Amino acid sequence: MEEELHLVNDLALILISAGVMTLIFKKLKQPLVLGYIVAGFLVGPHFDFFPTVIEEASVSEWSEIGIIFLLFALGLEFSFKKLFSVGSTAFITAGCEIILTFSIGALVGYLLGWTMIESIFLGGMLSMSSTTIVIKAFDDLKLKGEKFADISLVVLIIQDLVAILMLVLLPTIATGKNFEGTEMIFSILKMVFFLVLWFLIGIYVFPTFFKRSKKLMNDETLLIISVGLCFGMVTLAVFTGFSSAFGAFIMGSILGETVEGEHIEHNLKSIKDLFGAIFFVSVGMMVDPQILADYWLPILILSLITIFGKTLVSAFGVMIAGKNIKIALQTGFSLAQVGEFAFIIAGLGNMLGVMSPQIYPIIVAVSVITTFTTPYGIRLASPMANFIDRKLPRKLKDKLDRYAKRQNTVNLESDWKKLIKYYAVRIIIYGILLVAIFIAAVKWLYPFMNEQLSEWNHILVGIINFLITVLVMAPFLRGLMVQKKDIRPTVLKLWNDSRFNRGGIVAFTLLRYFIATTFITLALFKTFNWNAWIIILIAIALVIILILSQRALKRFSRIEQQFISNLNSKDAIDEEHKPIRKGFNENFKEHDIDLTPYIVPVASEIVGYTIKELNLRQRFGINIVKIDRGKKHINLPSGDERIFPGDRILTIGTDKQNKLFAEFMKQQENLEAELESHENEDVENVALESFIVESQSPINGKSIRDCGARDLGCMIVGIDRGMDSIMNPDPSFVFETDDVVWVVGNRANVQKLC
Repeated sequence: MEEELHLVNDLALILISAGVMTLIFKKLKQPLVLGYIVAGFLVGPHFDFFPTVIEEASVSEWSEIGIIFLLFALGLEFSFKKLFSVGSTAFITAGCEIILTFSIGALVGYLLGWTMIESIFLGGMLSMSSTTIVIKAFDDLKLKGEKFADISLVVLIIQDLVAILMLVLLPTIATGKNFEGTEMIFSILKMVFFLVLWFLIGIYVFPTFFKRSKKLMNDETLLIISVGLCFGMVTLAVFTGFSSAFGAFIMGSILGETVEGEHIEHNLKSIKDLFGAIFFVSVGMMVDPQILADYWLPILILSLITIFGKTLVSAFGVMIAGKNIKIALQTGFSLAQVGEFAFIIAGLGNMLGVMSPQIYPIIVAVSVITTFTTPYGIRLASPMANFIDRKLPRKLKDKLDRYAKRQNTVNLESDWKKLIKYYAVRIIIYGILLVAIFIAAVKWLYPFMNEQLSEWNHILVGIINFLITVLVMAPFLRGLMVQKKDIRPTVLKLWNDSRFNRGGIVAFTLLRYFIATTFITLALFKTFNWNAWIIILIAIALVIILILSQRALKRFSRIEQQFISNLNSKDAIDEEHKPIRKGFNENFKEHDIDLTPYIVPVASEIVGYTIKELNLRQRFGINIVKIDRGKKHINLPSGDERIFPGDRILTIGTDKQNKLFAEFMKQQENLEAELESHENEDVENVALESFIVESQSPINGKSIRDCGARDLGCMIVGIDRGMDSIMNPDPSFVFETDDVVWVVGNRANVQKLC
C-alpha cells in the first residue's frame, strides 16, 4: 500500500514546495515560474537537504499533461484567425531566428571540438524556444495581448512546426543516408494536409455542436467535453506523427472560435495552473549541480549565445518586418531560451548513437538557466529600447521610422494577384477535403462494404461504393468548380481589360475542372477494371452533370454558409458586445495605440476630479472614451464628468502613455479579476468608424476643435495622412483633403460628421 502511495507523496511534496515558493516569489515580486524551478531543484534527486521525489517517471508523465493543458489554454486564447492576423512579421522573425541560430549553434559546436553531427544537432536544439515557459512568463508579467506577445507566440508555433520537420531530417543526416528532399516535402505536405483538414472539420462541427447543446451545458459538462476533445486531438496528433503539445494547441485554437471559448478557458484555468506547476517543478528537478561544475564552460558559452544571440537575431527579424526597436527587443528577449523540443532532439541523438552522453545534461542546464533569465529579459526590453532610442543618431532613427512605415503600408492587391489568391485558396481547401474523402473511402468504406456485401455481385458492390464516394464528394467538387459572386467583377474586369488576360482565366477554369475530373477518375479506377478511356469519359460526363446540378450547388452553399457562420460567430458576439474594442483590434493593430480598461481604486489620485480638471490629454496623452458606473454607461464623457471610486474607465493611448497613467492612478492588482468580469459590458450603438476628407467636405481646412465632432458626441482618435499616422491628434490639428479620419461615437452621429 505504501508503494502505491509514492506518487501521492511525490505530488504532495511537489505542490507544497511549489506553494511555499509561490508565496516567497510573490512577496519578492518575482515571476512565479522561477519559484517553481527553484522548488523543483530543492525536491529533486540532486539536492539531499529536503525530502526527494521518488517516482520521477510518473512525475514526468504528469508534467507532460501539464504541457498539454498549457498549450490547450494557449490555443483557446490564440485562435487561428489571430495567428494569421499577425501577418508576415512572425514568419520573417521565425525564419531569421531559426536559420541564424541554427548556423551560430552549429559553428559554436564545431569550435568547441564537437563532431559535425553533434554540431548540427546543437544548432537544431538552440533554435527551438520554449512555448510553455513564454506563456507562463506572459501570464506572470500580465503581458498577454501585447503586440510583441502575439508575434512571439506565432513564432513559437512556427518553431514547433519546424521542429517536427527536424525530427524527420536529422536522423537521415545522422545515419548518412542519401537525402533528396522527398522526405521533407512529404512531411511538409502531411503537416499542411492535417492542419487544414483538422481546422476545416473542427470549425464546421464544434461551434455548431456547442450552439445546439448550449442549454444542456453546465460548467461540469463543458469542462469534461472540452478536456475530452483536447485529449482526443492529442491522441490523433501523436498517431499522425505530431507532438502531443501541438495537438492540444490545435484543439484549443478550434474551440477558441466557438461561442463557449472564453467559458472553456475560464473553467480550465485552475487545472492548467495545477498541471503547469508540476511541469515547471519537473524542469527544476533536472538541474544537476555536478554537471554545472564539470561542464561550466560550454554551459556558460551556450547560455550566453542563447540569451544574447537569439535576442539579437529575433530582434533583427522583427525590425526587418517593419516593427520598432521596442517591439523587436521585447520579442527577442521573449524567445531567448532553449525549449522542450531541444530535449526531444537531444534524446533522438542519443538514441541514434551520434551524440556524446554529456550533451543531453548540458542542454538541460542551458535550458534551465535561460528559462530563469527569460522573465528578467522581458522586463529589461523596454528600458533597453528607451536607452537605445535616446542614443541612436537622429538620421538613423528617421531612416528606421521611414522603413517601418513603408513596410506597414497596405498595398492594394492587383486584380491578377487577387484572382490567383482566390483560386489557390479554393483549390487547397477543397482539394484537401476531397483527398481526405478519397482516402477514407479506400481505407475504410470499400473494405467494409466488400465484407458486408461479399455475396453480392462485385460490379454492383463497386457501383454502390462509387456512388457513396461521389455523393459525399459532390458538394466539394461543386465548390471547387463554382465561381462565386464576389470574384466575378474581378474576372470580368480582367477579361475586358486585355485579350492577353483571357488565356490565363480560361487556364484557371480548365485547371479546376481537371482537378475535379481527376478525383472522379481515381474513384472509378479504384472501383472498376474498365478501359481507361471509358472511365475518363464517364468522369467528364459526371463533371458536366455536377456543373449543371442545382442540388449539388445548394448542398455546397449550405455547407459553406454554415462554415462561415461558425468561423465568424465569435466575431459577431464581439461586434455586438465590444464594438469599440473590436474596431481597434482590426484597424489599429499596426499602431502603438491601445484601448486599456481600468478600475478606479478608492485611494486613487483622480477620484473626485472632473476630466477637464485632470487635464489627462495634456498630462499623459490619453483620452477617456467610456465610464461604467454600476449599471450606468457613459460613452465619450464630457470634460465636466467627475470620476468616482469603483468607476470602470476605458482609455485610448499608447502603451507608454497608459503605463504612466496607471502609475499615477495607482491601480490595485486585486481589482483585475473584477475588471475581466466586466469586459463584455455592452456599449450600445457605439463603434469605431472611419471616413475620408473630400475636397468639398465641410470640415476640410478646419481644426478638430472647430469641426463639431464634440458637439455630436464624437471623438477623433486617429488620422492617416499619406504614410503618416497621427494617433490621439491635438485639437488644433487641421484637416486636409484625403485625410483618413478615425472616429469613436454613436453610429448615427458619426454618419452626420462624415
